Amino acid sequence: MFQRIHAVAALLLVTTPAVAQVPAELIDKIAAIGRVSDPAKTAPLYAPMHAKEPYAGVKVTRDVKYGPHERNTLDLFVPEGAGAGRPIFMFVHGGAMVRGSKRQPDSPFYDNIMLWANRNGMVGVNIEYRLAPASPWPAGQEDIAMAVRWAADNAAANGDANRIYLMGHSAGATHVATYVGHPEFHAPKALAGAMFSSASSYDLTKVESESEGRNAYYGPDRSLYAQRSALPGLIKSTIPFMANAAELDPPQMVDQLELLKSAMCASTRGCIRTLLQPKHNHMSQSYAINTSDTLLSDQILAFIKTGK
Repeated sequence: MFQRIHAVAALLLVTTPAVAQVPAELIDKIAAIGRVSDPAKTAPLYAPMHAKEPYAGVKVTRDVKYGPHERNTLDLFVPEGAGAGRPIFMFVHGGAMVRGSKRQPDSPFYDNIMLWANRNGMVGVNIEYRLAPASPWPAGQEDIAMAVRWAADNAAANGDANRIYLMGHSAGATHVATYVGHPEFHAPKALAGAMFSSASSYDLTKVESESEGRNAYYGPDRSLYAQRSALPGLIKSTIPFMANAAELDPPQMVDQLELLKSAMCASTRGCIRTLLQPKHNHMSQSYAINTSDTLLSDQILAFIKTGK
């Protein structure tokens, strides 16, 4: 009986059942964008749903330095009146490893993720990092380590250095997964958990399509791709993590999620929490955070609460 219960529990962690919560009026518009990454077309669908600055009840400190490079900056979001001991939720933006930022002027993204973290009792830390080709491998992992160290060192006033959670989206998810899977880059303070949202790759050797960002960051020498991939280290890692992708993601990202899911279920560690979000595309899943569409954010909260 115990074995049967254990098997069922493991199966439930393979893929969380998903119910579409995309607003009905957006379903066809998102589908029409196609299985591509198109922030310019997706952002206007969600921007009206989000608050504009100044944000009530939140203290925002912009462009705090966490390292020596001009892009080593972060935005800190702390709920007003917050006491000590709150979890710290860190976010790493995407951009194919060669572009992107934590926030564009007059944009609600990715402040929306920070505000969601605040609403749920956490301190928010939104980081910017060095980009390829000027800063190739392993600059992303080095920058994440510096940012995590900064969060731990500066947590005393409001946050709990023992409860640091790190989420990345797209290229940011690949950076976070690679950081988790390569302990040689880890900051002294261990993560409490990590979330990979539509990572472009977990196993570089299984990505067939050419990519400007991948070549710029990891280099043209494919003989190095196996050792620079996240997957081998993720299988061995003791850090809790979850992963998701969107139904309308570029196919490679869904394939990589399936690859990670299968590899983890076959490992001694066992299955992890995964989610394939119906009706969403690559960008809408992140833009929807802190709206009434709580499919992904509910799963993140459940992961933080349970550690799995």
